[in-house]
Amino acid sequence: MAVEPEHASVNGRKKPQRPQRTHREVADELRARIRSGVLRPGQRMPTQAQLAAEFGVERQAVRGALRILQSEHLLTNISKGAPATVAERASTGPAAMPQATAVALAPRIKAAFATAHVQIDAVCLTAASLTLAMGESLRQIHMGQLNPDKVDVRVLLPSRDINLAFPVPVGVRQGDENPVHERWLAQRNAQGQVLRHNLHALRATRGIDVRVTFRALPFTPPVKLYLLNGAEALFAYYTVAGGEAELGRTSVPTYEVRGTQSMLFTFEQDTGVRETAFVEQSQLWFDMLWETISSELRLTN
Repeated sequence: MAVEPEHASVNGRKKPQRPQRTHREVADELRARIRSGVLRPGQRMPTQAQLAAEFGVERQAVRGALRILQSEHLLTNISKGAPATVAERASTGPAAMPQATAVALAPRIKAAFATAHVQIDAVCLTAASLTLAMGESLRQIHMGQLNPDKVDVRVLLPSRDINLAFPVPVGVRQGDENPVHERWLAQRNAQGQVLRHNLHALRATRGIDVRVTFRALPFTPPVKLYLLNGAEALFAYYTVAGGEAELGRTSVPTYEVRGTQSMLFTFEQDTGVRETAFVEQSQLWFDMLWETISSELRLTN
């Protein structure tokens, strides 16, 4: 695209210089090109120097615009040495079909970790899916392929003191001895401890500012929700089904959920009015739970 001169002669006079665009205005234009298909998934962007010349701005404004688009998961591979790339998921077509949490969550977590300040909020039954999904991102950080400056993770889990709706033994009444509850509690605590340990290791080995906090809910969440950098909400229903729990030498009929197989729906800001509203309302819902009815959670039996 040709660059319009900042000054053009008209009857021997120079036009007054136009106000320089802000980095947000540059981001808006580039976002529109990606959404419209002018810039296609997998395509390399112009260099920062080319973009600065095209928009008539300093490179600092270009870098700010690229960081915004990276935080929205529209660009990848942003660095000073090479042009950025349009993300493979930056499609303008219909929303992708939901996929199992075990498949869909990890790449979205990886995209979130590509930003300078990573913010992840989660509501779930245990932290198993989240811990598993972070594995590849943490490996790439230790290898120097991802370089966040700060990581904030907040997780809401059911309180140990409530009667869970699931998992539960079939036919067990409130107040009865419940070994299935004890098994869930051990899993909740173990997965939370692993998640916290893995993230705190980033502080010890890479000098990253890390904060991991857990709080307890007074109810069994019927859904799982992951909020990534305030720009994306991943949502899945827990589906209850009959099963068998092996407790020592005893097999107990139970109502269970398979969290890693729950179908995850993705909602991203700036992809439509409904999607943006869902992300914003989901974040408000999480913050409300965090600040009001949740309580301190200790990852001990």
